[in-house]
Amino acid sequence: MSLLRADGHDVTALTLPGLDSVDTDRSTITLSDHVDAICDAVNAAEAPVVLAVHSGAGFSGYAASDRVPEQIAAMVYVDTGPGKGAPDAEFEGVELPMPSREKLAAEENLDGLSDEQLETFERRAVPEPGGVLRHEHNFADDRRLDIPSTVICTGFTSEQYKDAAEKGYAFLAGLAELRNVSWVDLPTSHWPMWSRPQELAAVIGDVARRA
Repeated sequence: MSLLRADGHDVTALTLPGLDSVDTDRSTITLSDHVDAICDAVNAAEAPVVLAVHSGAGFSGYAASDRVPEQIAAMVYVDTGPGKGAPDAEFEGVELPMPSREKLAAEENLDGLSDEQLETFERRAVPEPGGVLRHEHNFADDRRLDIPSTVICTGFTSEQYKDAAEKGYAFLAGLAELRNVSWVDLPTSHWPMWSRPQELAAVIGDVARRA
């Protein structure tokens, strides 16, 4: 955020419902709550925004672009994509905690992250509400399809992303319908805001200037 602000951009960072503290009650929070929070922030802006989302927020971010397409000048998907359907329809728990570092390394790219950063990440990690994983958004406004969208590929290459989209992964399902998609390869971890923050800020800043 500080890098983008130093470059002259007005930046709002959202903490989505249920992700503020490990002590928060996540039992009733759904995907709609996350979409509502994003839409409220977008509507509060003085002009159409560049909405940047990361990881699982690709689902709620894409849903928000369906709800308020006129308020979004561009979408940026950071190591994620425009998700459709439920992130994990079979999940039954109240919340999904962050996995152990060993399991995390098997599931995600940790390239460029120091031990100190990983320790900080583990200390700050907050579980994902189960309702966010189980529920899905019903899309209705095709204006979202014309929003310029940039996919920043960090943990995997753009070619791997395109291949995964063709195989039908839910978190990339919207790519097949979007009409204006740009791809940026930024090889690093799944958390480029930690491992390559300057480069990530530069890409997002470029998108904002074009928008």
